[in-house]
Amino acid sequence: MSFSVDISVLAGGYWWEGSDQSRRGLGSLKVPPINLRGRKLDDLVQALGPSYLRVGGSEADKIHYFSAPKTEPDSLVLTRKQWDRLHLFLERNQLRLIFTLKYGLFKRSHQGNWGGKEIEALLKYSVDNDYNIDVLELGNELNAYWAFHGLRAQPRAADLALDYNTFATEVRRYYPNVLISGPGSAFWPRLGETIRPFSNITRRFLKELPCSIDIVNWHYYPFQSHRSPIRTRAASVRTLLNPKSFADFTRYSRTLNLWRDQFQPNAAIWTGETGSAQCGGQPKLSDRFISSFWWADQLGQGAMLGQQVMVRQSLIGGDYGLIDRLTLKPRPDYWLSWLWVRLMGTRVYSCHHSDKHLRVYCHEHPNGELLTLMIVNLKPQGMKVKTCFAEPPKEMYTLTAKKLTSRKVFINGVRPKLNNELNAHNYPNTAEANKVPGYSISFWCFATTC
Repeated sequence: MSFSVDISVLAGGYWWEGSDQSRRGLGSLKVPPINLRGRKLDDLVQALGPSYLRVGGSEADKIHYFSAPKTEPDSLVLTRKQWDRLHLFLERNQLRLIFTLKYGLFKRSHQGNWGGKEIEALLKYSVDNDYNIDVLELGNELNAYWAFHGLRAQPRAADLALDYNTFATEVRRYYPNVLISGPGSAFWPRLGETIRPFSNITRRFLKELPCSIDIVNWHYYPFQSHRSPIRTRAASVRTLLNPKSFADFTRYSRTLNLWRDQFQPNAAIWTGETGSAQCGGQPKLSDRFISSFWWADQLGQGAMLGQQVMVRQSLIGGDYGLIDRLTLKPRPDYWLSWLWVRLMGTRVYSCHHSDKHLRVYCHEHPNGELLTLMIVNLKPQGMKVKTCFAEPPKEMYTLTAKKLTSRKVFINGVRPKLNNELNAHNYPNTAEANKVPGYSISFWCFATTC
């Protein structure tokens, strides 16, 4: 489980707080650059590690590195000081960097001739300062350029494949061991890559690539906020609790697995960006307890489908941020993530339940000695759950709230705190044996196998 800081938040671009609408994939208001020099933020981040931190987003293709051209004096600029502070933040918190390098908005007649001149200064400066960059990707949601930058800006898959070959060669001059990730296509609920054949570029891109890439990555939001101009599944109490809303993730993941196996068999598949609702999240839903259900289920699905990394948009900022940007208070999804990294390891077991409203996932515990069963109950009623384990759970932790739209959550009836270790002393279990409460996410840790 990993997370992102949007380039707009890092450098001070257009973002979602206070915006009621979107403008070509961006909020309508500018925010000041984020302050990454704070003990509280460090503590919150370290509690979720180890992780990747992705820096990308809609303005990744508009930004300039270190200075603006004279013809664009008011454009967004990533300064050296901001880049330096980002790497200090990464080092302090033992984070690995995924960075989206600028593809740009050059004329389509030049497509296939991307030269990468704009990225040279950033890469050279980074090497000179011994900065680690673990993963690089070219451009943000290249299949959705038509929506963000206009119809004429949309790259063709075959030309993009040539550009990626140039890109991989260029960046490995500076970082020989960097992982190359692409194409980062956006998939919409119900629609997939949207307009055929105009923006359905992923399959042909992978087929036409003259080089190999390390990661096939894609972006997916299961819902849309009221800011989104296209709403194929609007975020609402009903849709956020409907198990049918979770099915598209599996469908698209299996399609991507098929394409990867055909054209890039040595590549991993990562969900490179995901959040509850496109365009900043839905106010009063994405920042509340009800948002934790899709997040728990998608983490479980992604692991079951073999995806090694899932990048949450965002760590901080927007209604979908794990942490409130203005107050630095952790939101309900933060505490679900906190439980996940402590209880769900990387070895995954197959399991299922006959009730579609009860979502179950089983992982080896990170300590290697237990098996953890995560049970997501989408019903208002409590339910008895019969398992195949021979003995009762050694530990049980259940995430609940007083109501679905609550900002506050409880673990075994106790308000979670960062300085509390996750154990039976700090979070004593009082639940009825083999029963999960209504609207809850439970983790049962067993010492024996089935």
